[in-house]
Formats: sequence, structure tokens, C-alpha cells
Amino acid sequence: MTNKRESRGEALHRQSPKVDEVTRIRISQILEHFKASKDEVYKFDASLSNQERALVHQLSLKMGFRSKSYGLGMERRVSVQKVKKKVDTNNGFGRLPHFTFSGDAKWVLGDLFAHYPPGDGNSSEIVGENSDTTDKTKQRVDDIFSRPSMTKAEIARRLEALPSRMNNVSNFKQIIEDRSKLPIASFKDAITSTVESHQVVLISGETGCGKTTQVPQFILDQMWGKGEVCKIVCTQPRRISATSVSERIASERGETIGENVGYKIRLESRGGRQSSIVLCTTGVLLRVLVSKGPRSSKIGHVKDDISGITHIIMDEIHERDRYSDFMLAIIRDMLPSYPHLRLILMSATFDAVRFSQYFGGCPIINVPGFTYPVKTFYLEDVLSIVKSSNDNHLDSTTCSIPINTCQLSEEEKLSIDEAINLAWSNDEWDLLLELVSSEGTPELFNYQHSLTGLTPLMVFAGKGRVGDMCMLLSSGADCYLKAKDGMTALEIAERENHPEAAEIMKKHMDNDFSNSMEEKKLLDKYLSTVNPELVDVVLIEQLIRKISIDSTDGGILVFLPGWDDINRTRERLLASSYFKNSSKFMLISLHSMVPSMEQKKVFRRPPHGCRKIVLSTNIAETAITIDDIVYVIDTGRMKEKSYDPYNNVSTLQSSWISKASAKQREGRAGRCQPGICYHLYSRTRAASLPDFQIPEIRRIPIEELCLQVKLLDPSYKVEEFLGKTLDPPVFESIRNAIIVLQEIGALSNDEKLTQLGEKFGSLPVHPLICRMLFFAILMNCLDPALTLACASDYRDPFTIPMLPEERKRATAAKSDLACLYRGCGDQFAILAAFECWNNAKKMGLEARFCSQSFVSSSAMHMLSGMRRQLQTELIRNGFIPEDVSSYSANAYDPGVLHAVLVAGLYPMVGRFLPNKSGKRVIVETSSGDKVRLHNHSTNFKLTFRKNLDHTLIVYDEITRGDGGMNIRNCTVVGPLPLLLLSTEIAVAPGENNDYGDDDEEGGSADEAGSEDGMECDAKSKGGCEAKLMSSPDNMVKVIMDRWLYFRSTAIDVAQLYCLRERLSAAILYKVTHPRNSLPPMLAASMHAIACILSCDGCTGLPAMSEGVDTLTNMVNATSLSKPATGTRRLGKRPKGTLAEMINYDGRQNSGPSKA
Repeated sequence: MTNKRESRGEALHRQSPKVDEVTRIRISQILEHFKASKDEVYKFDASLSNQERALVHQLSLKMGFRSKSYGLGMERRVSVQKVKKKVDTNNGFGRLPHFTFSGDAKWVLGDLFAHYPPGDGNSSEIVGENSDTTDKTKQRVDDIFSRPSMTKAEIARRLEALPSRMNNVSNFKQIIEDRSKLPIASFKDAITSTVESHQVVLISGETGCGKTTQVPQFILDQMWGKGEVCKIVCTQPRRISATSVSERIASERGETIGENVGYKIRLESRGGRQSSIVLCTTGVLLRVLVSKGPRSSKIGHVKDDISGITHIIMDEIHERDRYSDFMLAIIRDMLPSYPHLRLILMSATFDAVRFSQYFGGCPIINVPGFTYPVKTFYLEDVLSIVKSSNDNHLDSTTCSIPINTCQLSEEEKLSIDEAINLAWSNDEWDLLLELVSSEGTPELFNYQHSLTGLTPLMVFAGKGRVGDMCMLLSSGADCYLKAKDGMTALEIAERENHPEAAEIMKKHMDNDFSNSMEEKKLLDKYLSTVNPELVDVVLIEQLIRKISIDSTDGGILVFLPGWDDINRTRERLLASSYFKNSSKFMLISLHSMVPSMEQKKVFRRPPHGCRKIVLSTNIAETAITIDDIVYVIDTGRMKEKSYDPYNNVSTLQSSWISKASAKQREGRAGRCQPGICYHLYSRTRAASLPDFQIPEIRRIPIEELCLQVKLLDPSYKVEEFLGKTLDPPVFESIRNAIIVLQEIGALSNDEKLTQLGEKFGSLPVHPLICRMLFFAILMNCLDPALTLACASDYRDPFTIPMLPEERKRATAAKSDLACLYRGCGDQFAILAAFECWNNAKKMGLEARFCSQSFVSSSAMHMLSGMRRQLQTELIRNGFIPEDVSSYSANAYDPGVLHAVLVAGLYPMVGRFLPNKSGKRVIVETSSGDKVRLHNHSTNFKLTFRKNLDHTLIVYDEITRGDGGMNIRNCTVVGPLPLLLLSTEIAVAPGENNDYGDDDEEGGSADEAGSEDGMECDAKSKGGCEAKLMSSPDNMVKVIMDRWLYFRSTAIDVAQLYCLRERLSAAILYKVTHPRNSLPPMLAASMHAIACILSCDGCTGLPAMSEGVDTLTNMVNATSLSKPATGTRRLGKRPKGTLAEMINYDGRQNSGPSKA
């Protein structure tokens, strides 16, 4: 059934139902509204055509719905239903995978229970979880957000030193001149006075106005001028923005970073208390806001970290990341308790009025930007341009295409109002003519008087000024606008008895109508043959060729959704003889996974006679400026990560951009010179685009935010507090997050914050990653856990080369790295890549390793720095001592490593379903999703193998792309780590027992969790347990988390129960008494668990595939192929092999990486 559905989906995706664009947009909007509603079914009316119903089926499949057509003839309709999944638990007992401890593991267990028998001492009593005697660990103080301790005299000295310090800067005069030319410079007094008199101020500053670097300095100069100290905290949505902006501000003030200007990003910081301006990411400031949460009953009390902050500047708030929205809700509640605190919100494109209303009608300051004029074309224009091969579309002086520039300021609007009044009432034309000739933009041509609605065109037409009227029409003035009385320019000319003006208007409108009808026919014909949801690389090639023919120079920037589209476009261009000549065209791909050296090429100017063509994702929208770009081609699509809370599935697929993004893309052509933007979507589509993207808080899992709510105030109801945000997440999203937090022990069943949850919130990583770190500390496997933790919060370190042959080598290199840890897994590939890079660096072979293994050197350096910072955070919180060498004795033990990974990824667990009819193996998850492994995964090759039934994997997330649901990063694991770390295990009678369930095929998931006696976890001491566990050799059915079934013996299950209980107690003891050694029973139990994992942690993994090169043979000779004992054996190998790189440290010690 699944395969049929997949093939049907692929066929639907290839075909484009012939539906006009207006109807296509309407159907898409209906389905989006249905997705956001609580309805289970939506029925379309019977008016849809066959093609329109086909479109419904296509879009439903992509959005994860089930669709069905029914009825006959004129009554045929289509209904759409949200999918409810069921997990298949229909397994015969004899076919269930068998779990048992190995002989070595049984010996370890025997020794443990001989000294510390099950039931000998209550674990909870040992931990003292109900006592108040937990350690009050003194944390090292991070005072970067504390107010500087300066006297007025010290402030005066710093002010006096500023000019002399800046004189030492080589280009000081140029910096001063550039700052004075910024549009925001003239708003300095208005900004500082408004901030002083209002707690919340909004600054709507156009791109290039200088708000990001200048506003913090305006405030600092004003505060120092009054002799007052201040702490100005500025948030940025990205790490790179926080660091680069801080460096820019410091350089403009003639100082080095870390003095008066500092920054703090997750796991990295520069500066301290003395820094008056601190740049940080939004997530970092959020942690400061909630850092005192459990120890205060109300927001605004006992917030020492906050009382030192005088100003919070939140920049780029239009991006609406989850931390920003959450933080706005917190700060809004805090402001009444902190009258000294000022909040400044800044962005280039955002709904300022809505934000202002959220803060009770706070003032808005509009600052114009500086961009050169940009001429814009839409799809209907582009189709005409590429069709007319003989005409040069860039030479047209009568083109009615509007030019996009910055919005009019309030001052400019007042000037135009006055000019229209003088012209209409007094026939005084000088001011209006001066404005339209010197400031000739669509915003001015089409500006409507604030009271009458008259435009300059209406005034000229109504006064019979034919020459001026023609000038405006030829420049793109809109002749269809209506004044407040409902009249157009034509109707005003007729009313005022100016027949010549009226006749010219009619001819212009007839010609415009004729052109628009021709364009509509061309557009309809085009849309009937292509799928507008897909990128048309043929049209892109034709347009780039046309631009190249019609112009002599100027870079071309093409915005594409993702890597696949970049690659298709690149291959299409290189397949053409026209673009093959590298002396005429410089083709560059810009994507986060492209090697950094390749990315840097984008900033280089090509030689004379060579044109730069940049194929980019939306990374080029705001993050960078390429100064020689003149032409922008906007496909209107982007890869957006979203979250379907109803199916608990993340989606990564191409979607339409917002109007705000379209405006940003246009602006890329006008940053350094006048330019042209070609939108490859129609004006109708452009009008239907949402104003802004969906806020991140509504399209990602929110476990972190839910935990932060409880840290902020344990008495808060999560749903209630998140309801205060600007756009609250849906209930299902909150429910899913709470379930995950309960599964890992951060919240109790009644949603109360646990001691474990409080500690999870103290570290700057996701709660799941916190759990992994605590487990790794207990297992003496900290070093690889640090790498895994940081890698989960950073981009993929593997690069994707341009050439097909190199891409094959890159795939093979990644697989070889994964094999070094005897793991079938993408996470192990990253782990091995970091370890090899670190050792290659020590051997002087860093560049060679990165080149041969297709690893990003910059990503490795970033991971190295993040690891150091995370280790520092663990030390600062008292979880590990200064000397951490003893905490990584098992860093190279595959069994322990698999368990550490499970601790970090659980409950993201899946199992391979039987391989039928030679098809690719698919994975089933606990929610019943049937998904495939992405072809970029190192485990993709496994999906073609047989006999993988019941093989288990852990993964980071499921994504739904255009080709269906898939898992990109996963690792194959054995049952033991999951049985130790899962939320619950239950037992049920085996096949031959006389009591309990007689169903040979196994029970359903509901039965597994019912109260009919099947559930016998450690807390259950009823009759069922006594019967099942009465004989050690009884065969029982083990049910993990109510969906995974195993066969085992009663004695093995009883021992598992005991180990699970002691593991939970040890983790809780470690987080509540971080500086104490574990009690003897728990210490011995943790040592035993590590030994058992070393023996049995990899049991159940598929055998290594044949044909892995000689690397595998080399690795087999090392300690990586055997359970680790804390040392590694070395043989003779040629310098520079991966095997030597990963074992290089073994010559000196077996401790953690020192990178």
C-alpha cells in the first residue's frame, strides 16, 4: 500500500494539473487553513473540475493528508482527511527478536548483585530526592550582563580618551565620514530623546540605514554624556551577526573587541562586566531572563542578572525566531517591575503597528534606508522578454515596469501633500515638478494625498498639463488608482473638461489593456505546461542568456530553494556551450554546505569581460552583500523547515516566500548601484504572498521553550504562558513538547518541574542533549558526548563538492569515517571526522585531511571552540571537576558510545520493516509513520539489504520533503541501550504460558498499556509480576514504550529493571549532588552498566558491508574494533591514514580531545 502511495505521489508531483493560478492559490489557501484548524475532514464542493481535484490530491499528499474522490458526474467531490497513524504490533512471539545478556555480561551482573543485591537499599532514599540537602553548588559568576562599576570621573576619562584612541585608527576620518552619511545619523536626537521618555520604542529602519551599528552607540554616548553607566544588550538572530556587529562597533570606536564592546553567543564570549555594549544571540539573553526562575515566585523579583541591564535592543525582529517571540512576552511582563529598563525593537521589514499594539501603543520611528533604484519584472514580463529575442529589454525607455526604492518618510509625505495642495488649489507647480523630477520613484508618482487621495498624475490630468502627465505615464505611474471620491485620473480629466488629456489617458489604458491581455495569454499557456511549485531551470537559463546578450557586464544573483535546485541549474548552464567558457562566465554556488573556499569566491570581482553568476539559497537575502550584483532572478521559493504538530513530523520543503522576503531580494540588486529584479512568479501570485513568514514558534518543536517557562516560574501553566506570545503555538505542539520532557524526566506526569528538569535548563543545549551529557559523565564517555552535543547545534560539517565524481568520493569518505567507530551511523561519521581532524591538526595534516574527507575546516574549528565552552559550562555548574581526563576512559568503546547516542536522541526511535518484493526497506516510527532513509545518509545502502527485520535506529528528526517523508541522519543501534534508557518497559506472558494473553500474534499497543495485568514495570508489584517472574527461565514478552516487542527470560528482565532504577537514581544523584562521589552501590552499578554495554551494546547490529576498502582492515587492528579498556594499541601505518589520525592521541594518553 505504501509503495503504491509513493509511486502515485511521484507521478502527481511530476505532472502539473492544468489549473489557472487564481484557483491554484485559492485551493492552497483552503488546505493551509484546514491544516491549522482542529477539523479532521474537509470536503470540497462539487464545482471542482477533474484537474482541480487532481491538484487537491497532489497538494494533500505533499502536506501529509489523505484525499479521496467520490460521487459520480456532476456530484463528484473530493474530501481531505488528517491522517491518524497506528503502529503495527502484530508480531508472532516466535518471530520477535530475542534479548538476552551475553556470558561476559552475566558474569558482571553476577558480581554486581553478589555485592549489592536487588532490593538492598532503596535508590530514592540514597539520592535523598525529597530532602533539602542537595548541594548549593557555587557557580562561577558570568558578569558580562552586569552593569559596569564606573564612577562619573572614570566615565569622563573614557569619553576624553575616545577621540585620541580613534585618531590611532588608520581610516578614522573615513569612518567618521561614512557614519555621518548614514540615513540614521540625522535621527540621533529623535532616537535618544524618545528612548529616554518611553520604555518601549520601535525603530523601523530600511536596509542600509545604519540602525544596527549606530543605535547602541547613540545610547552609549548619551548615557556617558550624562555621566551615567549603562549596560546595553543587543540581540541578533545569528551568531555570525552578533560577532561581526560587535567587531564593527568596536572598530568604529577605535578599540579592540572585549573592552567597552563585547559579545556572548552560545558557548563563546568576549568581554565582561566592563563592556557597556554587549551583542548576543536571542537564545543567550533568554537564558539570562529565566536564569533565576525556580528560585523566584514571580517575574520581576530576585532577577539580579536583569537589574544590571539598562537597555535591551532586539534587532531583526521581523525574522520572528522562537526565542525573540518568547522573550518579548517575558519582557512585557517584566517592564512594570523595572522602570529603568528600556526596550528598543528594530527591523527593516516588520509589522510595526502590530508590535506597537502588543506593547500598548509605543512610539514608532521610521528611518529611510539607502538603496539604488531597482526595476522589477514579473513572470508575465519575463516570458515576453525571453520570447522577443531581437529586442534589447534593457534599452526600453518607455517600459512601464515600476522601480522599487525605499518607502517615503513622514517628512517626504508632508512635502508631497503640500505640493499637491499648492498645485491643485493655487496652480503653483514649482514644488510638485521639482519633486517628481528629482525624486522620480513609483512611491512618489503613486503617492495619494493623505486627505483627498489625489496623486500627482490626477493633478496633472485634472489641470490639463499633458506634457507632465505623459512624463509620469512613461515613468510607470498607475493610472487606475482612485481618489477618496472614487474617481480615477481619466474621470477627473473628463470632469474638468480637458479632452486632450482624457484622450491620451484612454489610449494609454487601451494599450496597457492590450499588452496585459497578450501577457495573460502567454502566462496561461506557460502555466498550463509547467508546475509553478517547481523551479523551471530552462526558463532561468533562457533569462540569464538574454541578460548576457542584452548587457555587457554586471553580476547575476539567482535565488533558489535548496541544494538540489542549485545543482540542477548549475548542470543546465554547464551543459550549454554558451556558458561553458570559464573566461566569460564565473559560476558560483552559495549554500551552507558548500566549502568555505568556494563561498569566498562570491565576493571576488571577476576579470574584465567575465560575468559572475551566483546560484544561492536565501542565505544571500540578508546575511551578505555582493557588491557587483546588478541583476537578481527571484524564483519566489525557499526551503523552509516547518513542524506539523498533528503528525509530529518536521517538514523541509520548498514553499513560497513572503512579501518581506521578496522585497529583501529586490534590494540585493540595488545595494551598490541601480539594478533589475526578475520575479519568476506572476503579479497575481505576488499579491497573494503572505506579508511575513510564519513565526518560528509556530513551525518548530518547542521542548526548550516549554522547559524555559517552568524555569521562569514553576507555577506557570505552559499553555497559559505561551498564550501571551504574539503568535502562540497550537495546543498540539505544546502537548508534544511536554510529552518529550516527561519522557526524559524533566517534567513529572502532572507537568511539575523536576530537579532533573531544573538542571537540564541550566545548560545552553537542548534538554535531550543535557540528558546525554549526564549519562556520558556517568559512563566515563564525556569527550565524544561533547562533540555530539555541539554538532547537534551546528551545521553539517561535511561539504558537498561540485563535480559528480567528487560527490561520489565525498559519500565514500563519509562512510569510511562512520566505519571507524564500528557504527552504521551519520552521527559517528561526524564524531570520527572531528577526532581525525583534531589529530591531523596535531600532525600538521589538517588541510590534507579536510580536502580528502570533504570536511569543512571552519566547521571543525567552530566545533572545537564550542566543545571547550560547553566543557567550561559543565565545570562552572559543578557537574565535572577541572581535571576531566578521567571522564573519558570509555570514549572509544563502541557499545558505550551507542548508548550515549541513544541517550541524546531518544525517543526518536525507528525500526526497519521487512523487505518485501525487493523494494527498499522502510522505517516505522513509534507514531506509525512509514519513512525512508535519505540518500545522503551513510545508512542509505542498508535499505537495499535483506534480513534487516527488527533492526533498530535512532535519528534526529523526520522531514517531509517534496519526495515524501525521510530521515537524513540516523544510527543503527542494538536493543540493550534502548531497553536501559527508554521511558518504560513492560512484560507480558510468553507464547507457552497458561495465563494472561493467549493471542499468539501479540497484542495491540492499547493492550500493551492497559490495566489488564500486562504492565509490570518496576513500580508494579501485583500478581501478574509474581506469576511472570516466579521462574527465572520463564519466557516473557518485553514491551518497550508500548510498541517495540522482544522475547526474553524473566531473570534478564528483572535484572534490567534493577539496572534502570539504579541508572535513574545515579543521574538524579549526580545533578543534585554534582561535587559528591556516587554512593558505593550506585558507583558499582554504573561501572557494571558500562561493562555490560561494552559487551552487549552493539549486539544486534547488522554485519559490516563487504567491499569497504583497506581502511577497515587497518581499523580492525586498533582498539576501535574491540571493547575499550582505556588504552589503544597501535601498529605501524603510513603517516596520514584515517586509522592513524584517529589513534594519534593514543601515543600520549587516552583522555579527551584537547582541541
